Amino acid sequence: MFKGPDKDIDLISTAPSSAVCGVSLDTGGKKEYLIAGKAEGNGKMYITLCDFIVPWDTLSVTQKKSLNQRYQMGCECKISRCPVIPCYVSSPDECLWTDWVTEKSINGYQAKHFACVKRSDGSCAWYRGTALPKQEFLDIEDP
Repeated sequence: MFKGPDKDIDLISTAPSSAVCGVSLDTGGKKEYLIAGKAEGNGKMYITLCDFIVPWDTLSVTQKKSLNQRYQMGCECKISRCPVIPCYVSSPDECLWTDWVTEKSINGYQAKHFACVKRSDGSCAWYRGTALPKQEFLDIEDP
């Protein structure tokens, strides 16, 4: 568990079919997943097609390293899906996620290589790289 309740998740549930946003996972083998869903308490989690669910072995090196390093720098940021181009942020603490509109994929180039991080001025921006952002990046102010 990278982020969430301190106790283990004992049960992950979903709707019965993809027609109602249900998710089908390989539960019979040794396949591991990175799952971002909604913790319901009492060791239960609910997942849908809209959640970020990816087989662990398909994650990029950047994504795996970012779980322990960079993603926590964006906890106060809001990632908003860009449905059509052009699209715009509605507040400084927002990062636009464009993979779906540009690549028709939820696991495109932006998801694999960037993290939305909060900067010193309170705004949020996409950052690329496996190392933690340098202070110069965090101190940049948008015009």
